[in-house]
Amino acid sequence: MRADARRNLVKILDAAAQVMAERGVNAPMELMARRAGVGVGTLYRRFPDRDALISALGEHYVQSLADALEEATAGERDAWNALRGFVLWAAAPGRVALAAVLAHVPQEAVAGTAEFAESKERWLGLLDGLVRRAQAEGGMRTDVTREDVVSLLNVFTCHPSGLPDPVAARPEKYLHLMLDGMAAHAATPLPGDRL
Repeated sequence: MRADARRNLVKILDAAAQVMAERGVNAPMELMARRAGVGVGTLYRRFPDRDALISALGEHYVQSLADALEEATAGERDAWNALRGFVLWAAAPGRVALAAVLAHVPQEAVAGTAEFAESKERWLGLLDGLVRRAQAEGGMRTDVTREDVVSLLNVFTCHPSGLPDPVAARPEKYLHLMLDGMAAHAATPLPGDRL
């Protein structure tokens, strides 16, 4: 793909993510094109229909998770701090709005491509490596798994409307409290488990 075509693609996906986060999955495609600074014809040449755009947007979102994990890992020597930073980044309001929109789209519309599968495998692999490193360094409980972190993100990013009212009013407070519970210094045996 030519450099200018790649730039336009990224601009369109970033704009579509913003618009859908603000207005939902049925937001006007013309608004997405305008926000991206491209003509509507450019958008439709790249994405002939909304389903194609949503599929690309799902892959773009998962790719952004992988890129953010790499950045967090490279920018922070302490793996536990890198992991906390990534979770807090992923739970920022604009990303939460997009994740919530994508969570309500049929899974096959978002996750049906090889590119999505590759991006998902990449980000989960990076997350797994960071969890294991944080545990090996002594910063994170040894009984927490990658799946536990994914579940935490799922609750706070994909389904914020399901949070109880006090939690929904201050999600960042409760996310911090839950992350604190994953720290090694806070570890107490879980029911039926041993540390």
